[in-house]
Amino acid sequence: MAAKSNLPRNKRDPPDLEPSLMNIHLNGELREVPESLTLAALLDWLKLPADRVAVERNREIAARSTWAETIIQPGDRLEVVHFVGGGAGD
Repeated sequence: MAAKSNLPRNKRDPPDLEPSLMNIHLNGELREVPESLTLAALLDWLKLPADRVAVERNREIAARSTWAETIIQPGDRLEVVHFVGGGAGD
């Protein structure tokens, strides 16, 4: 006699493994980004070099020392400025 399965008869779809998205304003443009990102994780997600940018969040400069713990919220307004090297030739 075969053993009876304890699995439900109607198999449910697997859970959605895609991250939930939220809207923020990034450099004046509406963007969808994953929820619960920190500023540091956002820069990584955007593939931006963290050592060459400055970040303003909701009209306040975000200190680099706080990026790893500052969680981005829906509707945040972020400005990311890239530092560009160069200068006059010798």
